[in-house]
Amino acid sequence: MTQLILGESRYTSQPEESVLDTLIREEVDISYACKQGTCHSCLVRSVDKMPPKSAQIGLKVTQKCQKYFLACLCQPEEDMQIKLPEQSEMFSQATVVVNEMLNHNTLLLKIACPDIQEYFAGQFVNLQRDDGLVRSYSIANVPQQDGILEFHIRKLADGQFSSWLHDEIKVGDSIAVSEPQGHCFYIPERAEQGLLLVGTGTGLAPLAGILEDALQQGHTGPVVLFHGSSAVKDLYRMDELREFADKYENFSYFPCVSSGEAPEGFTAERADKAALAYMQDWKGWRIFLCGHPEMVSSMKMESFMQGAAMGDIFTDAFVASTA
Repeated sequence: MTQLILGESRYTSQPEESVLDTLIREEVDISYACKQGTCHSCLVRSVDKMPPKSAQIGLKVTQKCQKYFLACLCQPEEDMQIKLPEQSEMFSQATVVVNEMLNHNTLLLKIACPDIQEYFAGQFVNLQRDDGLVRSYSIANVPQQDGILEFHIRKLADGQFSSWLHDEIKVGDSIAVSEPQGHCFYIPERAEQGLLLVGTGTGLAPLAGILEDALQQGHTGPVVLFHGSSAVKDLYRMDELREFADKYENFSYFPCVSSGEAPEGFTAERADKAALAYMQDWKGWRIFLCGHPEMVSSMKMESFMQGAAMGDIFTDAFVASTA
């Protein structure tokens, strides 16, 4: 018999009993439905060791790398320390180290969080204000030894949290941050594979981290980024991305403007439409879609219909909260 360690509790798993069976028997509150590995409702994360491969069937590569597994498919052969998804909402304290503007309405926020040692560029965390208000933001930088996390935050009309970050918080202030979550990040496999990155607004944040991660790890296939907004003034980091395009022969950057005339060097089209016009053969490409939820949803379906494998499509839809 093996032990399942969940927080401060220990549960004994009986022979031929799955992790899910044990937790249900012990009356642990865990989500589940089919109990056959189809619905993925019982997704759990291993803390201390890689779970059996048989318990990861059907999961994305990004989930496997983070040691996620399906509790219903896992019959533990040794003691395991596990986490339920909601336990990732535990917060630790971070310190603001950079608070400056990227353009007229987008804030560059950097926080130092020594408690967060492992993450992937493109994942997201929840930031929490002292009054308990919480918002999710994507990580825009690759892991660094100094524990710095970078975010791009647009000020929303009537946005309580974004207005607070723009107008009140300053360098040296403390802010609560959750553990990194999400599966929209780069995995260094199939280095020859084409990477298509499409984002709107601050959807550039996770894409910038994914882009830097891929290029730093020597991705050899074509990497193409379409970043769009309604006006040039709403775009940012254009010079830096053009420098990347000059430095890396396999990287192409297309800043897109969907309203009015586009100056030289810009594409006069929505980012998703420009990407659809650019792509010829989608088969074998890895797709990253970040930003406006309608764009992400429609582009995900279009990518699949054009031949991209669903397992190669990674998304991060930004849903604005003002209440």
